[in-house]
Amino acid sequence: MTDAATGASTGVATEAKPRAQRSAVLRRHVRAHPFLALFLLLLLGLVLWQTWMAPPWRLNATPRLAGVDLLDANGKVFAHRGPRPSERIDAATLPDDVRDAFLAIEDRRFYSHGALDYRGLARAVLTNLRAGGVSQGGSTITQQYVKNAFLTHDRTWTRKFKELLLADWVENWMSKDEILSRYLEHAYFGAQQTGLAAAARFYFDKAPEKLTLGQAAMLAGLVKAPSRLAPTVDRAAARARMRVVLGAMADAGFITDREAKRVRNPRVVSSGRTRESAGWFADWLYTRLPEDSAGRIATTLEPDIQRRAERAVDQARLGGAEIALIALRPDGRVAALVGGSDWQPGAFNRVSQARRQPGSTFKLFDYFAALRAGARPDDVVFDAPIVVGEWRPTNGYRGYRGPMTLREAFAVSSNTAAVRIARAAGYREVVRAAHDLGITSALPEGAPSLPLGTATLTLEELAGAYAAFALGRYPVQVHGLIDGTKLPAKRLDEQREWAPMLDLLWEAANAGTGRRAASLRLPVFGKTGTSQDGRDTLFVGFSGDLVTAIWIGRDDNKPIPGASGGHMPAQVWRSFMSGLRLKSIPIPAPPRAARERRLWGAEDTPGLDVQDGYEDEADGADQGAPTIQLPVAPFGAPAPDNGNVAPPLIAPGPPSAPYGDEAPAPPDYPPEDTE
Repeated sequence: MTDAATGASTGVATEAKPRAQRSAVLRRHVRAHPFLALFLLLLLGLVLWQTWMAPPWRLNATPRLAGVDLLDANGKVFAHRGPRPSERIDAATLPDDVRDAFLAIEDRRFYSHGALDYRGLARAVLTNLRAGGVSQGGSTITQQYVKNAFLTHDRTWTRKFKELLLADWVENWMSKDEILSRYLEHAYFGAQQTGLAAAARFYFDKAPEKLTLGQAAMLAGLVKAPSRLAPTVDRAAARARMRVVLGAMADAGFITDREAKRVRNPRVVSSGRTRESAGWFADWLYTRLPEDSAGRIATTLEPDIQRRAERAVDQARLGGAEIALIALRPDGRVAALVGGSDWQPGAFNRVSQARRQPGSTFKLFDYFAALRAGARPDDVVFDAPIVVGEWRPTNGYRGYRGPMTLREAFAVSSNTAAVRIARAAGYREVVRAAHDLGITSALPEGAPSLPLGTATLTLEELAGAYAAFALGRYPVQVHGLIDGTKLPAKRLDEQREWAPMLDLLWEAANAGTGRRAASLRLPVFGKTGTSQDGRDTLFVGFSGDLVTAIWIGRDDNKPIPGASGGHMPAQVWRSFMSGLRLKSIPIPAPPRAARERRLWGAEDTPGLDVQDGYEDEADGADQGAPTIQLPVAPFGAPAPDNGNVAPPLIAPGPPSAPYGDEAPAPPDYPPEDTE
């Protein structure tokens, strides 16, 4: 071996020896002081966690972009939802009254304590013990900044512990003025206003540096419960809270009692009801987005249709009632949505949140179940008294009309006929039909009155169900995002389901209770609905490539005497649809007349005798089918539900009328405002 090689080997051994010695010394120290070693390890882990949660380079950074910009179908931004990037605030340059208002009510010793205010915490604990509950908090402004900027608002001990650890970390990296500045940038002031600058402009049309003492005190008071105390929500509560802040300022010595009492209630510029086009749609969609959504999001909103919907709602004479409208394409893309007569941030959306009785619009599912069981529009059902247990349903019009086709029964919205149809098809099949068409609300199949729409569901669900018959597929998923949603996988059977149901819907909209909605350029298909005493009135239907559902009623569920789906909802529906450019869609031709008629609900028609021939007056000839002996005995006891047993055959029916723009109603039809 050469000297060079020997020297190199000796050098490596020389370097390795000190490392081994240091490792041995470290191991001896760890064994001698295990608790110290554990403490240092935990401290290192804490520092690493704090660095990851609140990187020092982010603590004083400009607020980052947040929330989402919603784009309409034309690619233009029409709304922003979620927190906005706050404007920068320099607490050192704010007037004393503005800065002191927040300090007095949130953390009056902010400049004299560290990350935690132990004195304030002890005072809060004692106050809460005396009150028997949580009436006062002990969080410092630093803790609140940490919570708003880096943590969630969950009320858990885990979040509180993280808040304490990060507050100390922030105090080591930032000055007090910087912490106060960032706190005022992240604070929420209600009405979708984040940051002092945005709130000052929204409520008072002023920059933070120009706020008066009263205005500053009112804004400082909002931080505790912005959704409840905002002056646009409850002005009296906002003023009362402002007086609490002024009292706290006087108690802290920032102002005198006399100055506090002399402050007058400030005038709020914003009413909180600023008109925003498509505000209802934006709120509806935003609640369905993932929590981490940000940036620009393309939606299905069609601005021209949305404006038309808002205009139709504004022009409706509601007389103290409320209204909801949703318009969608047959594949479920929402083109317009109006959840009430007056939008404001966070308003109750009657399209998606209100669960109301659909009334006779629910009969779509009764008859669809019957079509699946083999019924045809020319089949016959009796409009006659019926008893189900102790329940005796009646019609919305006077009297009973005896035998009529399913087409006629659906058009005049006979309740007794609908119950017979549903019982003949089976209540379970009615519920299955509704669920297959996209209804997700619970439907109690054991309720006798289910066929008349006494279960509650949303207008959004109902519109999606009706859209299936404009598309020919089901279930239609109502959606507001342009994300390449695929068409529903299931197809309606064109001869047994689709064409017959279109036949019924056309008859109801053009010659039945929905006649006020007809007379458009393209054929109209739809159904009216009215719940008991006019509490809920609806019209749901489509013409061309647009499906629209309208509900009118009172939020307190009080009756509206004389109201019906054939009146105001049908009129608003037509007013809205008549001003739009609708495109024709491919739909099947009306079904041919059946070779024979079946009688549906015979087992629920007491006094009915179908043993002999039946002479069909419409045909004027005896067809040799079983006859029906009249009159029907009133209030007879019904037979049990026989499920899907095929009803008896009776005479053939007349050919179906083609779809047209208008069709005169038969003279014996009831007025269009009854159901």
